[in-house]
Amino acid sequence: MMNAFCKTLLASALATATLASANAAEPLTVYGKLNVTAQSNDVSGESETTIQSNASRLGVKGGFELSSSLEAFYTIEYEVDTGDDSKNNFKARNQFVGLRGDFGAISVGRNDTMLKQSQGKVDQFNDLSGDLKNLFKGENRLAQTATYLSPSFSGIKLGVTYAASGDSDQLKQDGYSLAAMYGDAKLKKSPIYASIAYDSDVKGYQVARATVQGKIAGLVLGGMYQQEEKVYTLDTDGEANPYNGDSYTGYMFSAAYAIDAVVLKAQYQDMEDKGDSWSIGGDYKLGKPTKLFAFYTNRSYEGAGDDDKFLGLGLEHKF
Repeated sequence: MMNAFCKTLLASALATATLASANAAEPLTVYGKLNVTAQSNDVSGESETTIQSNASRLGVKGGFELSSSLEAFYTIEYEVDTGDDSKNNFKARNQFVGLRGDFGAISVGRNDTMLKQSQGKVDQFNDLSGDLKNLFKGENRLAQTATYLSPSFSGIKLGVTYAASGDSDQLKQDGYSLAAMYGDAKLKKSPIYASIAYDSDVKGYQVARATVQGKIAGLVLGGMYQQEEKVYTLDTDGEANPYNGDSYTGYMFSAAYAIDAVVLKAQYQDMEDKGDSWSIGGDYKLGKPTKLFAFYTNRSYEGAGDDDKFLGLGLEHKF
């Protein structure tokens, strides 16, 4: 009953906001995407066929000029899981409010950490079965955060996320996520993008990450290096305790090559004592907001008898 009420409330809010924006001074954008694949998944030796959603989403975002030097901005975004047979298919994504000006931008609410944001577009199979999050820690979106992002200094931006200990994912510890980024992550304003980032006590882990991606003509090459270590764990009473675990090292390489409306992709990832993964695929652009795509991912976990295999054919439309 509550879920149905929330859906109705969200739909009403979106409709009202869209109508109001026609006469309001502040810009407001309703946006989203639907990404759905028909897949053959072979996991732990068991095969199944699925029609699944891959982080499809619906959101609103906008801003309001408070003065000549200060603007308020906001984002409210939900994941829409078209493959959820229980119909409880709204899941919270980034939802925050903030202020920005010559000093940079400050936001509070549910948000991706700076380490997660620092990856840019290097993951060519983001949100699909070959997503780097399957082997790398650090792809975190936390509910109770405060984030600061600096203005650009000769192409360099600095950012920090504070994760409050009251967040249930934080194991009762305050956490920090730091990043320094150079260039344009979309590689439209600069031919190279690079970043270094560090998580301290975020979801019980310390993570150091370096990312680089560059474009030469139609070829895009990227790489990532990561070290991760578990530093906190929960005991049987639900209390957080320091954890002296080993530090593990991983890396990832990705490539994409555009030929007219076709983009060919490949990616390889390895994490010490966890496993490795490789993916190949391609996109065919039907129009600016719409593409067909196909991919194959093979993932091997340490100690597992069989590799996990994923073969998918999908359609994505953005609006």
